[in-house]
This record gives sequence, structure tokens and C-alpha cells, in this order.
Amino acid sequence: MVFLHADKVRWNPTVQELVETAVEREGCLVAENGALCVNTGAYTGRSPKDRFIVDEASVHDHIDWNSSNLPIRPEDFERLYEKAMAYMQDRELYVFDGYAGADGKYGMPLRVVNEHAFQNLFARQMFFKTSEGAAKAREPYKPGFTVVSLPGLKADPETDGTRSETFIAISFEKRMVLIGGTLYMGEIKKAVFTVMNYLLPFQGVLPMHCSANVGERGDVALFFGLSGTGKTTLSADGDRRLIGDDEHGWTGEGVFNFEQGCYAKCINLSEKGEPQVWKAIREGALLENVVVAPRTGQPDYRDNRHTENTRAAYPMENVAGAVPDGKGGVPETILFLTSDATGVLPPISKLTREQAVYHFLSGYTSKLAGTERGIVEPKATFSTCFGEPFMILKPQVYAELLGKRMEEHGVKAFLVNTGWTGGAYGTGTRMKLEHTRAMVRAAIGGDLDRADTFTHPVFGLRIPLECPGVPEAVLNPANTWESLSAYHRKAKELARRFEQNFRRFQ
Repeated sequence: MVFLHADKVRWNPTVQELVETAVEREGCLVAENGALCVNTGAYTGRSPKDRFIVDEASVHDHIDWNSSNLPIRPEDFERLYEKAMAYMQDRELYVFDGYAGADGKYGMPLRVVNEHAFQNLFARQMFFKTSEGAAKAREPYKPGFTVVSLPGLKADPETDGTRSETFIAISFEKRMVLIGGTLYMGEIKKAVFTVMNYLLPFQGVLPMHCSANVGERGDVALFFGLSGTGKTTLSADGDRRLIGDDEHGWTGEGVFNFEQGCYAKCINLSEKGEPQVWKAIREGALLENVVVAPRTGQPDYRDNRHTENTRAAYPMENVAGAVPDGKGGVPETILFLTSDATGVLPPISKLTREQAVYHFLSGYTSKLAGTERGIVEPKATFSTCFGEPFMILKPQVYAELLGKRMEEHGVKAFLVNTGWTGGAYGTGTRMKLEHTRAMVRAAIGGDLDRADTFTHPVFGLRIPLECPGVPEAVLNPANTWESLSAYHRKAKELARRFEQNFRRFQ
């Protein structure tokens, strides 16, 4: 990519330079805790119907074309590219050069081009810098993929082949992502993850939408789940070290983080409930759509006037005890997190390897308010591999890799419901975080390996009869409903939805 006005391009500016520019020129402000505060306007979540994969000959047979993976013609992408080049010529631009992937063998050289300083700060805090880790062995720097994000550039659906003025278009042959019409910064990182999720299986690496942490004895645990199910919250455990909170690769030797930062939901964030996240939001961090008191500069994490999907982006170095190189050994425990809005799934259950692959392919959860445009209350959904919008190969590719890794290393798996209990959304209540934390610690620590279980009559899941720190009545979801018949009726409805969804894989 050649910039005709190179004097207007700021290459790899520092955090301080980006913050100063964002405040002086872009209307941002700095909160009392030192974080830069940004409002993204109308776009406060991803626009999944505006994400396209260029239908190129080299990728056509590999992509799982569906409502999440929409094709766009190469000539339409070329038109958008020409518009982007013309749009950038007279503007000051910010360029970040870095890497996605902590493993030097599998990391991808990455360049991110932005029209706003705060966007570039986001990229800098999310990904590995060129002077660190794998980059040392890859000079001179040459990007393997380039992301160009220009919120002010809008598409014309009638001529550009898009659905609206917003677009996220990925070309694997041109090794480029074009983003326009949206300020929501999550589009940048999710586009990079989509690229990694396509490329890595061809190298025998399982890409995963999960967080990961490690205990004192080197035992690694994985937390799969969509946004809002608790990946960041549950993996941020004071007794364990955080490897990463969103996407990882699993090789024959262990796991590695795709990014060097965290992008945490912070609606209703409190120092008591999530101390690691609270303390990580400080100077250099980025707060997205968080309301700040005008006089004191204090963030009000309870205020959802802009969105339920308020976010905090911060570097991993801000997390106390985080693993500095973003790598860990072979996982011992897998936890599939689901936020069940029907309130019928048990809070925790043990899975066989076959059940683990089944639930991995099913990816059942409820999308929570604000995570995507138009979602205002929990909506039940099946998202293959707990990340269908980003896992763009055919799902069996990922499932076979997971089953292979579990069998090779004897990995144990659990299904954890962080959603509702005592009834469906609107009637029941959300699972208590203290109970979920206790169950997760028992699963990782081995207490549930020794616990007696009973089999759920509808789902066939093995539910522990007891768990340290959790009342026995909580473990059996049927006991939390006022009407046992209403519970079983709702459970059978959900089971039928599982069956209907899974037919596409048979």
C-alpha cells in the first residue's frame, strides 16, 4: 500500500502521542482513572450482516458459506479498495505494525491503518508490537495481512455490492481487510481473528474463541463462549495466571494467545466483583461508550444509556499476574460457557469427549443485549464452535481438531451455564457469580472428578450431586423452578432445538 502523502502518515506512534491527539483533535477525554474515553456513536456493537468474504477461487471451496459468511465479488472489493485509497490521500493516518499470535512459528505479521488516533491506540493495545516476541526473528518487517479501518468512508449498496453503508470485507488473495462506516473497534480485532481462524487449521493448529489461564503447577484451562457468557470474568482468577481472554491457538505443544491485550465488557463492572479487570483499566487503556461524570471524571459502569456493550481495551501488562509471553502448555480442562436464557441447563455438568464435540459444534448460548446491533434482550442462538461468525471454514474441520487434541491428551470437559436459573429470562434470576466461580474452581481443581453424579433425564448430562461452595439445590436446575412440569416442558423444547440445529452436521 503506497501513501501519496507520506508526510501525513504517522508510523507506530506512542501511546502518549495517540492519547494527546485523540483529546486535542478527536473530542475524546481522559477519565479519572487515566483511561481514554471514546463514544462510537450509532455503532456500539458488531454489524454481522455487513461482514463479507471475497469469493475468490483459492478460498471458495473451503469457506462455509452461510448467513454469517456472506460472499462479495472480487470486482466489488476492488471498487471499495479504490474508494479507500482515494479517501486516504488527503487525510492524516495512523499506522500500527505488529503481530497477531504469541507463537513465533504461527504468528501473523499485521499492519493496521486508521484515520483516528484512538482506533490506532486500540490496535496498539490489542496486538503484539514489532519489537517484541516473534517480531525479533522477522526483520525487515513485512505485513502478512493489512487492516484498513476508515469509519468516515461509507459504501453505496447499489454500486458496491454491500447491504448498507457499513462494510467489513476480507480478501485472502489480496491479504487485506477493508472496514468502513463504523467506529466500533471490535470489528478490527474480530476481522483479524477471522483471518487467523481460516489460516491456522491448514498448519494443524486449532483456533479457538476462548480465554485461557494457568495454575501454579502449569495446568491450563480453556473457557469457550460467546461475548457476555463470562470468558473474561471467569478466566480472571486471582489464584491463576491469565494467558488471554478471547482467542487462542492450540498446537501439539500447547496454546498461545492471538493478542496481547483484553477487550472486556464492563457493564456493571465493580472492584469487588472483578478486581483484575477494574485495576487493569488505567492510563493507556481505552473505554468505549462508558458514561463518565463530567465534574469528577469517574466512569459510571452501571450507566447503559449508550449501550449494554460497554467495553474496556487494555494491554495484558495491566493484568496482575498475566503470562507475559502469552503461551501455555497443553490444556487439562475445557469449560464450555453458555448463557442459557431458558433457565433449564444445569449450572455445571461433566461431558464425555463425544458430548464435548457435540456441544462444541452446537455452540448454544443466548446473545446478550448490545453485543450486536439490534439485540436488546437475551436471544437464544446456536453459534458453531462458540464463534460461528469468525470460524469461516467448514465446522467439521474445527471439531475434528478438537476431538483429536482431547483424545491425545485426555482432556476433561464441562458445560457451564452462566445464564438463568429458577425460570427463563424475565422470570428466573441470573446465576450468582460466586457460585459459578466455585464450580469452575472445583472443575479445574479436580473436586468434580471425584463427585458422584446423576444423569439429566432430557439432556443426558452428568450433574454433580455436590460441589464445594455451592448449595446442593442450585446444582439441579429442576429444583430451582416453582413448577416441575413447567421445567421439563421447557427442557424438552430446548432439547428439540438442539436436535433440529444438529441435523445440519449429519
